[in-house]
Amino acid sequence: MRHRLYYLLPDLQSARRSLDDMLLNRIEQRHLHFLTNGAPLPHDMPEANFLQKTDIVHGAGNGMIAGGLLGMLIGAIVVFYFDIPAKSSEAAVVVLIAFGGLVFGGWAASMVAAAIPNTRLNAFYPEIEKGKILLIADVPARRVDEIERMMAQRHPEIRFSGEEPHIPVFP
Repeated sequence: MRHRLYYLLPDLQSARRSLDDMLLNRIEQRHLHFLTNGAPLPHDMPEANFLQKTDIVHGAGNGMIAGGLLGMLIGAIVVFYFDIPAKSSEAAVVVLIAFGGLVFGGWAASMVAAAIPNTRLNAFYPEIEKGKILLIADVPARRVDEIERMMAQRHPEIRFSGEEPHIPVFP
């Protein structure tokens, strides 16, 4: 289980030192991401990926819920208004239409959400627009306190900006 830690860094030099300290404390580079206001990062500093920058994961989840529920409703209407030859097939019709609604709802909502900035990062955008850099670090749950202490001791210029205990597995 990993926890996501957010740090606002004042400049690129601080970001570089923070990356080095995280790596020295055995946090793999694939679990560290930087988000800027569009300013390019050096090639060896990991930038936040598409799933972290946009609201696609949240949108897909909401779309799947709405699509599945709407699919169940449409399936029930189909079963009610059309004569299905076998009673056991009625449940299959509802499940298949609900599954189709789930897939379509997830796809459609994720396409819309791909154009929306990540709502989990709304609190950080004003500071990022001012030129600060956001460090997103996914650390093992058992090491959260250790990493927070290390960053506070070694980097008094940065601001710890929060922790998210439930992070998606894949982004």
